[in-house]
Amino acid sequence: MAIVTPLESAPGARRRLALANPATLEPIGEIEVQAADDVRAAVMKARETQPEWAASSFDMRATVIRRALRILLDRQDEFIDLILSETGKARSEALQMEIYAACDSLNYYARRAGKILKPRRERLHGMFSLLKQLHVVYRPLGVVGVISPWNGPFILAINPCIQALMAGNAVILKPSEVTPFSGKLVGDLFDAAELPAGLLQVMLGDGETGAELTRAGVDKISFTGSVATGREVAVACAEQLIPCTLELGGKDAMIVCGDADLDNAAGGAVAGAFMNTGQYCCGTERVYVVNSVADEFTRRVVERTQRLRQGAGGEFDVGAVFWPRQLEIIQEHVADAIEKGAKILCGGRRTPSLPGLFYEPTVLIDVHHDMQIMSDETFGPILPIMRVDDEETAIRMANDSDYGLGANVWTTNREKGIAMARRLESGSVCVNDMTMTYGLQEAPFGGVKQSGIGQVNGETGLKGYCHATPILVDRFGGRQTASRYPYTHEKDEGIRRFMRLQWGTALGRRLS
Repeated sequence: MAIVTPLESAPGARRRLALANPATLEPIGEIEVQAADDVRAAVMKARETQPEWAASSFDMRATVIRRALRILLDRQDEFIDLILSETGKARSEALQMEIYAACDSLNYYARRAGKILKPRRERLHGMFSLLKQLHVVYRPLGVVGVISPWNGPFILAINPCIQALMAGNAVILKPSEVTPFSGKLVGDLFDAAELPAGLLQVMLGDGETGAELTRAGVDKISFTGSVATGREVAVACAEQLIPCTLELGGKDAMIVCGDADLDNAAGGAVAGAFMNTGQYCCGTERVYVVNSVADEFTRRVVERTQRLRQGAGGEFDVGAVFWPRQLEIIQEHVADAIEKGAKILCGGRRTPSLPGLFYEPTVLIDVHHDMQIMSDETFGPILPIMRVDDEETAIRMANDSDYGLGANVWTTNREKGIAMARRLESGSVCVNDMTMTYGLQEAPFGGVKQSGIGQVNGETGLKGYCHATPILVDRFGGRQTASRYPYTHEKDEGIRRFMRLQWGTALGRRLS
């Protein structure tokens, strides 16, 4: 993400932040930090406009979303250029991760949200089916706060906004202070798509602005970011008794079985570790490979890694580290690993030929779980490879982590791969692929352990922006309730006889 520098402000004036390109170190602009009054005013405006939007049809909402899709397709190069200026990532990654994924999300929810959230009748069991009718309707929560991160600054901002809007909510979006302009693109896009004013407002600022949003009276917070900040968001939401989804850090494990296609597995390891300069929450950060194939697998990984191109313009494969502090963490983790016995096979240093925040794609061996590189989230272009005796050991080591966001298993035996995936303590698992579940709209995505709370995307995520309201209708106009009193021993005995018939006989249990 961009390099952020606080600027001097006059007494009583808003704080200002200057941003610079992490790849070229050139300035790219300034923002003013919006304060508590700004956030609360935005929430009030959202409250005024949301009821009419909630009363609108899914077709009307979808019309706006489809309009945004057409605009994004037409202006994609403009959007990509801005994203690159803040992140220094490869142009292909901006196209695939940010623009293609956003287009897919816009189209998916415009087409399917109405069907997913359509009121439905649920068949009741037993005697209740004769007496009652159950209808379930999905009501929007109201105003949703979205706090998005810097590593996927456009897609991780727009995707929850699309879902919340299609569910009938208003949204207050607070993007990371180091990629604010990529987040602001979301607001610009929906303004151009003629979304009614007040339904999507973008608050620019730093952690102080985000903290104000969590306490500004919204009805839900959708947060993507670090574990430490996620805990603070969870506390704020718990104090107000409002829901939150937290998509936090990861330390994704990759298991390479003895029967894996080693060329595909090596390619998957390199893609999983170095895509987006390793700065995505479900990047491959640990590899466990069985001894029988470890040498050949490692050779192929190193060979592929050494062919990767780094750069700040034109065609290249691995971009800059987005943030100075992240570069420090990467360096600390590698230094700790070397001190404790790890060996560098390639990379292992800040890229000397480039001026910005670049770190060479790095492969490490002889690693173990007492190293930070195997226990803490590195979030950089580092691929540590650990040899294990067998697949059982690989599963045990993969589960030996405080994180559980994604994982992947590589084997030519599909059934074995699925069986191993079921045993991994992870929010999602891919077989013969890098962890890419977030990119599949139908798949619920979320972590276990310290990797988060709740799930986003698909039917699960969309319904998370609603309250499922059961509406129960008595078939006989309330006759049973009206005759409830007085209580008598005779009525109690009748209930007991019915209970013995309903659950004390095989036929009764089956009918119930």
